[in-house]
Amino acid sequence: MSELANGPMGIIARRLDARIPLGDVATQAILSLPHRVRRLRPHEFFLREGQRPRTSTVVIEGYVYRHKLVQDGGRQIVAVHLPGDFIDLQHILLDAADHNIQALTAAVVAEFPHGDMLDLAFRHPAIGKALWRESLVEASLFREWIANIGRRDARARVAHLLCELAVRREAAGLGPRDRFELPMTQEQLGDALALTSVHVNRTLRVLTADGLIGRSKRAVTIADWPGLRAAADFNENYLHLRDVSEPDQIASPDRRSARA
Repeated sequence: MSELANGPMGIIARRLDARIPLGDVATQAILSLPHRVRRLRPHEFFLREGQRPRTSTVVIEGYVYRHKLVQDGGRQIVAVHLPGDFIDLQHILLDAADHNIQALTAAVVAEFPHGDMLDLAFRHPAIGKALWRESLVEASLFREWIANIGRRDARARVAHLLCELAVRREAAGLGPRDRFELPMTQEQLGDALALTSVHVNRTLRVLTADGLIGRSKRAVTIADWPGLRAAADFNENYLHLRDVSEPDQIASPDRRSARA
């Protein structure tokens, strides 16, 4: 499936095939799906709460995020999406958006009609199962984000989000987990982690002082992956990724037993 990665629908086919093996017929059906490529400027709204979308969307390049606005104008970021992610899969069956979707960076997305994808899901059970699994994994991420802001302290929250972005970027083929450019400002990190930007800045300095990360403007280097992972209480099982291995997984039996 790697040879399909360069085209928008190839990216979608590869993503769904990683969830449930599709087979040649279902793969070709996805590759033939009518679609439109759309470019988003940084901070551009893709969808606003209350709108009734007619298309579903996959991120091809860049980062997109979902957020809710409350009565006093406060914003809670509830998800960050990377290339390969479906950003509004639920709108295949739900009529109106219950949150906002906005470009975090310059981004490219592929849109396709709800009806066409729904028709494929019914005609090709493997596609239906893959879409179902995709939505279940998305729900798993939401649960982890709730646990993160509800039960972890600031140091663990920030460390956890850094770990998640590192692993998800690596799985999406965007580069190694130990070095990446953080796509979020400190204000946006705060809105994702229920912290003030001042608290985020202080916590990033603590993680740096502890020797867990290095920073240069937006660039983040993970200097001590096992240490950052421990500080974050991070277990990537909730991501349900295939073929994602830990750099330190080759360890002595005693270490493996301790980590278990």
